[in-house]
Amino acid sequence: MAEKPTTAFIVTLIGGILEILLGVALAARLMVLVSGMDPNTNVMIGAYFIVLGLIMILGAVMMYNKPSSAHTWGIIIVILSIIAGLNIITLIGGMLAIKWKPSTVTPPPPPPPPP
Repeated sequence: MAEKPTTAFIVTLIGGILEILLGVALAARLMVLVSGMDPNTNVMIGAYFIVLGLIMILGAVMMYNKPSSAHTWGIIIVILSIIAGLNIITLIGGMLAIKWKPSTVTPPPPPPPPP
């Protein structure tokens, strides 16, 4: 079984889920009283965060399913976390994915020559 960037996957997945929950809270107008913004603006911003969260989750799944592309998806996740207002959790997950390298397994030494 191939080694996978499990820690980066879990951290990014959690960050993406929290991003979606923030978007739902905004879209459901739960934060209208706190933010004081127009309710329609909250719906648009909420939809924006939901889409970003879904893309982050897609990136986490892709990085887990194709470990060879973990570096690329890590860069995408870092960019998305910055666009999303510095989502620290996904930023950490993306940086873990960028830094991740599969462990190198050294082959066993060749057998000694026959006497």
